[in-house]
Amino acid sequence: MRKFLLLTLTLSSLLYGVTLEELIDSSLAKSPSLEVIESKLLANKQAINISNQFSNPEFLLTKNSLDSSQAMSQTVLSIKQKIPYFSKRDTNKKVSLAQEKILEQRLQSAKVALVQSVKNEAYTIWELEELSKIVETYMNLTQKNIELYESYTTLNGSAHMGIMKAELSLLELKTQKSVLDAKIYSAYSRLSYLSAYKVDKLDISLKIEKKPELKELQNSLSLNPQILLQERKIAKQSAKVKMASINNYPDINLIAGYSYRENFDDYVNFGIGLSLPIYSTEEYKEEKARAVLLSAKSQKEDTESSVNATLKIYYAQMLSAYEVYHIVQDDALPKLAHMFELSSSSISTGSELFNYIDILFSKLNLEKKSINAVSTFKRAQAKISQLKGETK
Repeated sequence: MRKFLLLTLTLSSLLYGVTLEELIDSSLAKSPSLEVIESKLLANKQAINISNQFSNPEFLLTKNSLDSSQAMSQTVLSIKQKIPYFSKRDTNKKVSLAQEKILEQRLQSAKVALVQSVKNEAYTIWELEELSKIVETYMNLTQKNIELYESYTTLNGSAHMGIMKAELSLLELKTQKSVLDAKIYSAYSRLSYLSAYKVDKLDISLKIEKKPELKELQNSLSLNPQILLQERKIAKQSAKVKMASINNYPDINLIAGYSYRENFDDYVNFGIGLSLPIYSTEEYKEEKARAVLLSAKSQKEDTESSVNATLKIYYAQMLSAYEVYHIVQDDALPKLAHMFELSSSSISTGSELFNYIDILFSKLNLEKKSINAVSTFKRAQAKISQLKGETK
């Protein structure tokens, strides 16, 4: 299955670029960090099998130093088997089963966190590549305007300063492009590590979706990994409390022995042994287990409060990004477009290049804000998906 997935990703990458969904599938299938938890789960299954077993029987062989002519001279072979108190083995197994649930939830939490990290890097790559594209577009536009404006220098001697500013602006854009390319390379390296697959090209398209609603988001937290993990811990500690309570009742030791006497008749003896819980040790252990259970329940309540507070932070980020995007797209860019048209007509007649460059960079900054708003919106959305326990 893994070889098939790797082949599919390779072909897809060569032809079209890898999609985010394919990278998520790859990371969940091949991540070494997930394999560590899966190994712990396999080990715990053996612990479950052990928890329901009887203790090993004990064999004892004793011989005294009396002469064989004495009736008390004997060699005794004894066997002792510990029989746990009623339901103690089942309760002990429940503790191990509860630990298995904890490990399963930790595995699920790790998957959710891994998916969020993959999404975050993918959205970062989209943002950086979009910024790189727009910077390159403005580089070409600035270069063309310099060439156009140079044709008017014979008519207007003051054009030299405008050309110098345009050239400095072009150098600034080239610097931004170089920095962006380095960041893109680093982001692809991080994404390749997370997805356990070398990614060279990502096929992704992002856009701002509907305005987020806090109430709707809060209602989707029933599968939050942190809260579920606390519930699993409470279940395990509850089983440990029950185990501690049952330990107040003693186990039974069944004893049987065969005595060999060289000059006298052999005989068999039987016995029963009990541990006597007279020093309150078991009671103290039970109280300790109950105190830990109360602590676990308090920890769950604290986790619920923390998750809700974190959700509000991510919601505020999404809402801010949503508003910034629409301010830029619906208000700022349309107004700037008219100024840009006027400035373009001026440049075509050899007028001021200074104002044109200023307007050009204002438009560039607004488009950068628009791109940043989309990526911020999606990253916050990915973090909320992590709070919801999603792996898609």
